[in-house]
Amino acid sequence: MIRFEKVSFSYMEEGSTLQDLSFTIEKGSITALVGANGAGKTTLAKLIRGLIHPTAGRILFEEEDISKCKASTLAARMGYLFQNPDRQICKNTVGEELDFTLERTVQDPIERQRLKDDVLNALQLDPADEPFLLSRGERQKVALASALVHRPQLLILDEPTTGLDYKECTQIMEYVQALNRQGVTVVMVCHDMEIVLDYADHVIVMHSGKITADGKTRQILQDPTALTSSALLPPQIIGLAARLMADGYSGFEGICTVDAMATQIEAARKAVTA
Repeated sequence: MIRFEKVSFSYMEEGSTLQDLSFTIEKGSITALVGANGAGKTTLAKLIRGLIHPTAGRILFEEEDISKCKASTLAARMGYLFQNPDRQICKNTVGEELDFTLERTVQDPIERQRLKDDVLNALQLDPADEPFLLSRGERQKVALASALVHRPQLLILDEPTTGLDYKECTQIMEYVQALNRQGVTVVMVCHDMEIVLDYADHVIVMHSGKITADGKTRQILQDPTALTSSALLPPQIIGLAARLMADGYSGFEGICTVDAMATQIEAARKAVTA
Protein backbone atom coordinates (compact mmCIF):
# COMPACT_ATOMS: atom_id res chain seq x y z
CA MET A 1 0.00 0.00 0.00
CA ILE A 2 2.77 2.45 0.97
CA ARG A 3 6.23 2.25 -0.56
CA PHE A 4 9.17 4.52 0.23
CA GLU A 5 11.87 4.63 -2.42
CA LYS A 6 15.15 6.19 -1.20
CA VAL A 7 13.30 8.97 0.63
CA SER A 8 15.15 11.76 2.44
CA PHE A 9 13.79 14.85 4.17
CA SER A 10 15.28 17.83 6.00
CA TYR A 11 13.94 20.58 8.27
CA MET A 12 16.72 22.97 7.39
CA GLU A 13 16.05 25.33 10.28
CA GLU A 14 16.08 22.48 12.80
CA GLY A 15 18.68 20.21 11.27
CA SER A 16 16.36 17.22 11.59
CA THR A 17 16.63 14.70 8.73
CA LEU A 18 15.40 11.41 7.40
CA GLN A 19 18.01 9.68 5.33
CA ASP A 20 17.57 7.39 2.32
CA LEU A 21 14.56 5.41 3.60
CA SER A 22 13.23 2.47 1.60
CA PHE A 23 10.50 0.20 2.98
CA THR A 24 6.98 -1.07 2.34
CA ILE A 25 3.83 -1.00 4.48
CA GLU A 26 1.52 -3.80 3.43
CA LYS A 27 -2.19 -3.29 2.89
CA GLY A 28 -4.26 -4.53 5.83
CA SER A 29 -1.42 -4.36 8.35
CA ILE A 30 -1.00 -2.53 11.65
CA THR A 31 2.51 -1.13 11.51
CA ALA A 32 4.16 0.54 14.52
CA LEU A 33 6.86 3.18 14.13
CA VAL A 34 9.06 3.05 17.23
CA GLY A 35 12.23 4.74 18.41
CA ALA A 36 13.56 7.29 20.88
CA ASN A 37 12.44 10.93 20.85
CA GLY A 38 13.88 12.72 17.83
CA ALA A 39 14.27 9.54 15.79
CA GLY A 40 12.06 10.92 13.00
CA LYS A 41 8.82 8.98 13.62
CA THR A 42 6.42 11.93 13.42
CA THR A 43 8.20 13.34 10.38
CA LEU A 44 7.83 9.96 8.69
CA ALA A 45 4.12 9.87 9.54
CA LYS A 46 3.64 13.36 8.05
CA LEU A 47 5.41 12.26 4.86
CA ILE A 48 3.04 9.30 4.51
CA ARG A 49 0.03 11.61 4.91
CA GLY A 50 1.41 14.09 2.37
CA LEU A 51 1.55 16.96 4.87
CA ILE A 52 5.19 17.44 3.88
CA HIS A 53 7.05 16.20 0.81
CA PRO A 54 10.44 14.47 0.52
CA THR A 55 13.50 16.39 -0.52
CA ALA A 56 14.69 13.27 -2.36
CA GLY A 57 13.10 10.01 -3.47
CA ARG A 58 9.39 9.31 -3.75
CA ILE A 59 6.50 7.87 -1.74
CA LEU A 60 3.86 5.72 -3.43
CA PHE A 61 0.35 5.18 -2.06
CA GLU A 62 -1.44 2.45 -4.02
CA GLU A 63 1.19 3.04 -6.76
CA GLU A 64 0.42 6.79 -6.91
CA ASP A 65 3.09 9.36 -6.09
CA ILE A 66 1.76 11.12 -2.99
CA SER A 67 3.44 14.42 -3.89
CA LYS A 68 1.31 14.53 -7.05
CA CYS A 69 -2.02 13.74 -5.35
CA LYS A 70 -4.54 16.45 -4.50
CA ALA A 71 -4.90 17.24 -0.80
CA SER A 72 -8.66 16.56 -0.99
CA THR A 73 -8.01 13.12 -2.49
CA LEU A 74 -5.60 12.19 0.28
CA ALA A 75 -7.98 13.54 2.94
CA ALA A 76 -10.74 11.24 1.69
CA ARG A 77 -8.47 8.18 1.62
CA MET A 78 -6.41 8.79 4.76
CA GLY A 79 -7.06 9.74 8.37
CA TYR A 80 -4.41 11.38 10.56
CA LEU A 81 -4.26 11.81 14.32
CA PHE A 82 -1.88 14.52 15.51
CA GLN A 83 0.24 13.96 18.60
CA ASN A 84 -1.43 16.94 20.29
CA PRO A 85 -5.25 16.87 19.88
CA ASP A 86 -5.47 20.61 20.59
CA ARG A 87 -3.77 21.24 17.25
CA GLN A 88 -6.43 19.21 15.47
CA ILE A 89 -9.77 20.07 17.08
CA CYS A 90 -11.36 23.13 15.47
CA LYS A 91 -15.10 23.03 16.26
CA ASN A 92 -17.24 23.92 19.28
CA THR A 93 -18.89 20.54 19.83
CA VAL A 94 -17.91 16.91 19.35
CA GLY A 95 -20.71 16.44 16.81
CA GLU A 96 -19.58 19.44 14.77
CA GLU A 97 -16.00 18.14 14.84
CA LEU A 98 -17.10 14.86 13.27
CA ASP A 99 -19.32 16.66 10.77
CA PHE A 100 -16.34 18.76 9.69
CA THR A 101 -14.57 15.60 8.50
CA LEU A 102 -17.62 13.83 7.12
CA GLU A 103 -18.89 16.76 5.04
CA ARG A 104 -15.56 16.84 3.20
CA THR A 105 -15.15 13.13 2.64
CA VAL A 106 -18.57 11.41 2.42
CA GLN A 107 -21.25 12.57 -0.03
CA ASP A 108 -24.31 10.62 1.16
CA PRO A 109 -25.92 12.36 4.20
CA ILE A 110 -27.47 9.10 5.39
CA GLU A 111 -24.08 7.40 5.31
CA ARG A 112 -22.53 10.37 7.10
CA GLN A 113 -25.02 10.01 9.95
CA ARG A 114 -24.48 6.25 10.16
CA LEU A 115 -20.71 6.66 10.39
CA LYS A 116 -21.06 9.44 12.94
CA ASP A 117 -23.37 7.40 15.18
CA ASP A 118 -21.08 4.40 14.93
CA VAL A 119 -17.97 6.19 16.15
CA LEU A 120 -19.86 8.10 18.86
CA ASN A 121 -21.19 4.83 20.26
CA ALA A 122 -17.90 2.97 19.90
CA LEU A 123 -15.82 5.63 21.68
CA GLN A 124 -18.60 6.66 24.09
CA LEU A 125 -18.62 10.32 23.06
CA ASP A 126 -21.45 12.83 23.52
CA PRO A 127 -21.99 14.93 20.35
CA ALA A 128 -23.11 17.90 22.46
CA ASP A 129 -19.94 18.08 24.55
CA GLU A 130 -17.56 21.01 24.04
CA PRO A 131 -14.12 19.51 23.28
CA PHE A 132 -12.03 22.08 25.13
CA LEU A 133 -14.00 21.52 28.34
CA LEU A 134 -13.04 17.84 28.27
CA SER A 135 -9.98 16.18 29.80
CA ARG A 136 -6.78 15.65 27.80
CA GLY A 137 -7.66 11.99 27.32
CA GLU A 138 -11.20 12.78 26.16
CA ARG A 139 -9.89 15.36 23.69
CA GLN A 140 -7.56 12.67 22.34
CA LYS A 141 -10.60 10.45 21.75
CA VAL A 142 -12.42 13.29 19.96
CA ALA A 143 -9.44 13.91 17.67
CA LEU A 144 -9.15 10.19 16.95
CA ALA A 145 -12.87 9.96 16.20
CA SER A 146 -12.51 12.80 13.72
CA ALA A 147 -9.57 11.07 12.03
CA LEU A 148 -11.33 7.74 11.55
CA VAL A 149 -15.03 8.60 11.30
CA HIS A 150 -15.03 8.44 7.48
CA ARG A 151 -13.42 4.96 7.47
CA PRO A 152 -10.27 5.87 5.50
CA GLN A 153 -8.22 3.29 3.64
CA LEU A 154 -5.18 4.30 5.69
CA LEU A 155 -5.25 5.52 9.29
CA ILE A 156 -2.12 7.23 10.64
CA LEU A 157 -1.95 7.64 14.41
CA ASP A 158 0.72 9.70 16.17
CA GLU A 159 0.79 8.43 19.78
CA PRO A 160 -2.93 7.44 19.87
CA THR A 161 -2.98 6.49 23.57
CA THR A 162 -1.29 9.58 25.03
CA GLY A 163 -3.17 10.87 28.08
CA LEU A 164 -5.46 7.84 28.30
CA ASP A 165 -5.92 5.50 31.24
CA TYR A 166 -5.75 1.73 30.76
CA LYS A 167 -9.49 1.33 30.09
CA GLU A 168 -9.58 4.17 27.56
CA CYS A 169 -6.42 2.89 25.90
CA THR A 170 -7.86 -0.60 25.50
CA GLN A 171 -11.16 0.77 24.22
CA ILE A 172 -9.48 2.84 21.53
CA MET A 173 -7.02 0.19 20.41
CA GLU A 174 -9.72 -2.48 20.20
CA TYR A 175 -11.78 -0.15 18.00
CA VAL A 176 -8.75 0.55 15.81
CA GLN A 177 -8.11 -3.19 15.61
CA ALA A 178 -11.75 -3.79 14.61
CA LEU A 179 -11.39 -1.24 11.80
CA ASN A 180 -8.21 -2.98 10.71
CA ARG A 181 -10.06 -6.29 10.49
CA GLN A 182 -12.51 -4.56 8.18
CA GLY A 183 -9.67 -3.62 5.85
CA VAL A 184 -8.30 -0.32 7.19
CA THR A 185 -4.50 -0.21 7.11
CA VAL A 186 -3.03 1.36 10.27
CA VAL A 187 0.31 3.10 10.84
CA MET A 188 0.93 4.25 14.40
CA VAL A 189 3.75 6.09 16.08
CA CYS A 190 3.96 4.51 19.52
CA HIS A 191 6.31 4.62 22.52
CA ASP A 192 4.40 1.98 24.51
CA MET A 193 5.94 -1.40 23.72
CA GLU A 194 3.06 -3.21 25.44
CA ILE A 195 0.63 -1.64 22.96
CA VAL A 196 2.95 -2.48 20.09
CA LEU A 197 3.17 -6.13 21.18
CA ASP A 198 -0.59 -6.47 21.69
CA TYR A 199 -1.82 -4.77 18.52
CA ALA A 200 0.85 -4.29 15.85
CA ASP A 201 1.79 -7.05 13.43
CA HIS A 202 4.75 -5.17 11.93
CA VAL A 203 7.37 -2.87 13.47
CA ILE A 204 9.74 -0.31 11.97
CA VAL A 205 12.49 0.81 14.36
CA MET A 206 14.03 4.25 13.82
CA HIS A 207 17.14 5.95 15.14
CA SER A 208 18.56 9.33 14.12
CA GLY A 209 16.51 9.52 10.93
CA LYS A 210 17.34 6.01 9.76
CA ILE A 211 15.58 2.65 9.88
CA THR A 212 17.55 0.23 12.04
CA ALA A 213 15.10 -2.70 12.00
CA ASP A 214 12.01 -3.66 10.00
CA GLY A 215 10.03 -6.86 10.49
CA LYS A 216 7.32 -8.86 12.26
CA THR A 217 6.45 -7.54 15.71
CA ARG A 218 7.50 -10.50 17.85
CA GLN A 219 10.67 -10.99 15.85
CA ILE A 220 11.72 -7.37 16.39
CA LEU A 221 10.67 -7.10 20.04
CA GLN A 222 12.62 -10.25 20.93
CA ASP A 223 15.78 -8.97 19.24
CA PRO A 224 17.92 -7.18 21.86
CA THR A 225 20.15 -5.66 19.19
CA ALA A 226 17.21 -4.10 17.35
CA LEU A 227 15.89 -2.51 20.55
CA THR A 228 19.07 -1.39 22.30
CA SER A 229 20.37 0.28 19.15
CA SER A 230 17.41 2.67 19.43
CA ALA A 231 17.34 2.95 23.24
CA LEU A 232 14.16 0.88 23.55
CA LEU A 233 13.14 -1.56 26.27
CA PRO A 234 11.22 -4.74 25.42
CA PRO A 235 7.67 -5.35 26.70
CA GLN A 236 7.64 -6.67 30.27
CA ILE A 237 6.76 -10.28 29.35
CA ILE A 238 9.56 -10.50 26.78
CA GLY A 239 11.98 -8.86 29.20
CA LEU A 240 11.01 -11.33 31.95
CA ALA A 241 11.49 -14.29 29.61
CA ALA A 242 14.94 -13.01 28.67
CA ARG A 243 15.95 -12.64 32.34
CA LEU A 244 14.75 -16.15 33.17
CA MET A 245 16.74 -17.59 30.27
CA ALA A 246 19.79 -15.60 31.38
CA ASP A 247 19.42 -17.22 34.81
CA GLY A 248 19.57 -20.65 33.22
CA TYR A 249 15.89 -21.57 32.95
CA SER A 250 14.93 -23.32 29.71
CA GLY A 251 11.64 -23.27 27.82
CA PHE A 252 11.08 -19.51 27.86
CA GLU A 253 12.25 -18.89 24.30
CA GLY A 254 9.67 -17.04 22.22
CA ILE A 255 7.24 -16.34 25.09
CA CYS A 256 5.29 -13.12 24.43
CA THR A 257 2.03 -13.47 26.40
CA VAL A 258 1.01 -13.66 30.04
CA ASP A 259 -0.81 -16.98 29.49
CA ALA A 260 2.24 -18.58 27.86
CA MET A 261 4.47 -17.26 30.66
CA ALA A 262 2.16 -18.62 33.38
CA THR A 263 2.01 -22.01 31.68
CA GLN A 264 5.79 -22.27 31.37
CA ILE A 265 6.41 -21.12 34.94
CA GLU A 266 4.02 -23.79 36.19
CA ALA A 267 5.78 -26.39 34.05
CA ALA A 268 9.15 -25.27 35.42
CA ARG A 269 7.83 -25.41 39.01
CA LYS A 270 6.56 -28.97 38.52
CA ALA A 271 9.88 -30.00 37.01
CA VAL A 272 11.78 -28.65 40.03
CA THR A 273 9.47 -30.27 42.61
CA ALA A 274 9.15 -33.63 40.81
